[in-house]
Amino acid sequence: MTADPVRWLWTAAAVGLWLLVVIAVTWSRTRARRAAANRAGALASGADAVTVAFASQTGLAEELAWMTARSLSEAGTGARVMPLGELDAATLRSAGRLLIVASTTGEGDAPDGVSRFVRQTMGAPADLSGVSYGLLALGDNTYTDFCGFGRALDGWLRRSGAEPLFDRVEVDNGDAGAVRHWQHQLGLLTGSTIQADWTPPAYDRWTLIERRHLNPGSPGGEAWLLGFAPAGHDPVWSAGDIAEIGLPAAADGTDPGSREYSVASLPGDGRADFIVRRMTRPDGSPGLASGWLTHDLAVGDTVSMRIRANRSFHGPAPETPLILIGNGTGLAGLRAHWKARAGHTHGGAWLIFGERTRAHDAFLDDELQAALMARDLTRLDRVFSRDAEDGRYVQALIVEYAATIRDWVNRGAAILVCGSLEGMSKGVQAALTDALGADRLAELIETGRYRRDVY
Repeated sequence: MTADPVRWLWTAAAVGLWLLVVIAVTWSRTRARRAAANRAGALASGADAVTVAFASQTGLAEELAWMTARSLSEAGTGARVMPLGELDAATLRSAGRLLIVASTTGEGDAPDGVSRFVRQTMGAPADLSGVSYGLLALGDNTYTDFCGFGRALDGWLRRSGAEPLFDRVEVDNGDAGAVRHWQHQLGLLTGSTIQADWTPPAYDRWTLIERRHLNPGSPGGEAWLLGFAPAGHDPVWSAGDIAEIGLPAAADGTDPGSREYSVASLPGDGRADFIVRRMTRPDGSPGLASGWLTHDLAVGDTVSMRIRANRSFHGPAPETPLILIGNGTGLAGLRAHWKARAGHTHGGAWLIFGERTRAHDAFLDDELQAALMARDLTRLDRVFSRDAEDGRYVQALIVEYAATIRDWVNRGAAILVCGSLEGMSKGVQAALTDALGADRLAELIETGRYRRDVY
């Protein structure tokens, strides 16, 4: 039987198209693998490679770990980067040479992502003889237990027989001098000169396009919604990420540094939103950053800002039920998460929130009601601590709805908490411990289903 030439041509074309698709997919995967390999400057994984581990709460420790690894690689020393929470005593022992960048959160606490490591590995000394290590500890000396987790980790490593390559380097609020000392130690480790200063993060220009007072008449401090539009660039970020905003130079010419704020919007909004409370010093003067942002900066002015990935507060897939818990300006860190569910079939989003008064502090109430109507939020419960008919804090809702929270968790829900470290987050954690049990809450922390952005 003679083949139909038209059918033959169509068959040949289909085969050719299939081959092109195969080639394109193969090339795309190869390029992705190469990009991943190049992320830290072609990091090595051989026996001589240095393991660079990080324990990060807001993403800064992870960023410094990658900078460390790139510097080692550029100096000819292979490096591999790993989350400390994924290691155990056996992997630490096999690492041989180890560099750790470890954050402390709150009053000496370990980042949430290393809770299993702390509980299962640091509970007793291990046999780490033959391991040499260096430790960069990040902290904030306004807290009593400055660098508490870094110091505890250092003590555990020493008790386990690991040998320090140099004394622990402690960094207070990103102090550049301490970071340069870490770089100096890396140079001694590699026998090569490490550049005096790592390339500073690239800041883009953003224009203030909206400033709206959210709580006029409130018994608490002024809270403002700030909206910034990118000026000539196309930024990409995810719900849960953090923005660093550069402040103008002080009157004496000194650099006041960067301040960090939870991003309350998504790239699709065309703007980066923040909820900022105007802080007041003991003498009555406004806080340096909050005073400038909420009063002195004019609409139309530009600022230097960059948005940094904060993987420890990224949310789950839309099909996962999501419980959002917060208070005050912590609503900012939660807002992007329910906005990210818009237009998706999702497993439910429940916001549990607390503020001072319903009359003055029902932040973004119109938006919340619209989100409920659109089913981006599926449930909203709020308390107001200064109202005579209420008088409760947000943790009281966890106690009241403990059975429902257990049901959501049993269906696979993730819990995200954002807001004040003192009071709210501790009270919420205690209430969740009572509602779910300490072991269940520990499991949620270790599996990334309980995440916090607290300050």
